Amino acid sequence: MTPAELFLHADAALREVIDQIDPADFTAPVPAEWSQLESPTLLGVLGRHAYDEAWVPDVIAGHAAADGDPFADADLLGDDPIASYDSLNDAAAAAVRSGLTAETFRFTYGDYPAAEGFAHLATYRAFQAWVIAKHFGIPFHLSPELIAGLNEHVTPHADEWRQWGVFPPAI
Repeated sequence: MTPAELFLHADAALREVIDQIDPADFTAPVPAEWSQLESPTLLGVLGRHAYDEAWVPDVIAGHAAADGDPFADADLLGDDPIASYDSLNDAAAAAVRSGLTAETFRFTYGDYPAAEGFAHLATYRAFQAWVIAKHFGIPFHLSPELIAGLNEHVTPHADEWRQWGVFPPAI
């Protein structure tokens, strides 16, 4: 699986979960460690995912928030948060499928080669899909293909990412 395919699988997994969210749960609190928001709710977390999706086309093109952040104050969810997220997800997936990818992804926490950048994006999406589904009782399982792709593209970085607190100590 290529790094871009890994992203697409993880992005689809997160969308699968988001599309099953009951809007009645939008105001439900979520664990504080899911977000840097004070008193985070599911809608707040969905807003962060929308923001992340909105940035994908720019990130894979080599742009960074330091170049200007057109999404910082934008209402990305509007009146229909799930449909709005889905539109942003469609745009992100289309950008990745275009194959027009910079050699370096410029995240707020550093610059990374595209292959590792896709691994960062995929890991975030896969884990969020799983934790949201588990927390809200949404039927979901990571696909064998996604698990294999994460093992292929994330495992080589696990020790480094452990130092950042992404993963707990090795078992």
